[in-house]
Amino acid sequence: MPQAPAPTPSLSATASLHGVVTSTDGAVYEGARVRIETSGNGTRQTATTLTDSGGAFRLTNLPLGAFTLTVSSQGFATQSISGVLHAGEDFDARTIALPMGAATNNVTVSAETRVEIAQEQLNIEEKQRVLGVFPNYYVSYDPNPVPLTPRQKFQLAWKTSVDPITWAITGVIAGTEQATNTFAGYGQGAQGFGKRFGANYADGLSDTFIGGAILPSLFKQDPRYFYKGTGSVTSRALYAIANSVICKGDNGRWQPNYSSILGGLAAGGISNLYYPESSRSDMEVTFTNALIGTAAGAMQNLAQEFIVRRLTPRLTRLTSPTQ
Repeated sequence: MPQAPAPTPSLSATASLHGVVTSTDGAVYEGARVRIETSGNGTRQTATTLTDSGGAFRLTNLPLGAFTLTVSSQGFATQSISGVLHAGEDFDARTIALPMGAATNNVTVSAETRVEIAQEQLNIEEKQRVLGVFPNYYVSYDPNPVPLTPRQKFQLAWKTSVDPITWAITGVIAGTEQATNTFAGYGQGAQGFGKRFGANYADGLSDTFIGGAILPSLFKQDPRYFYKGTGSVTSRALYAIANSVICKGDNGRWQPNYSSILGGLAAGGISNLYYPESSRSDMEVTFTNALIGTAAGAMQNLAQEFIVRRLTPRLTRLTSPTQ
């Protein structure tokens, strides 16, 4: 009996889905909650997003298999569609019209707010670890994440600063500096190590909180890197490099990254308060170090775009088990 031909390998192990939400009179609807539940590979997962100013939505990196898409908004009747996602497919959910909700008990209306959706996404980001060890909290794999509130920006900075791996890395750097007698004014022994550890930790703490929480809250900017993942290598590389000097505002628009640039300058200036007098820098050196920091940020973004995602195991892609 002849054997059946082997199946052709899939070009992609995921799929995507897009559509538009309107009212019944055809007006596009911004801020509607779109939730997809998939049941491929024997597991059930969900992902959530909101429609943009044009009523459009897109969900990417979705697992394959059967799905149910639910669209809801306060005051409107919930609408659902079902289907099956195939490898590499960009499923077109077309236009979904939300009728006004009737005043009956069988109308389901989502009470989840933008803040709650942002918190759900943030909770997932705070589980991202490179090689399952190193924190990778400041990157979003959702193409259209909900902006963070000031409180959530401080939560992200605090979570990063108190992570045990952050402490361990700081200790390794301090030990290396002591072994090479860097910042000799700190001396040697336990006291010298303690001063080096404190200085390194203060550097990271001030940079994280000023550039990642305080200034982003004042300027209404998002401190995260938004993974592109599509397009040519050149376009992705240019996107990653550009993100060292631009960022996405809380209004969803790209703008100069005042938070990161000024945060680096502020952290460099503050470091002069606790480094040995012989190691303190003048304004010229502070600006030079800030430029070096910007270049380092570009390199880090390139690593995020091309390397880090592959080294992050069990990446949920902003999905979570159904409650």
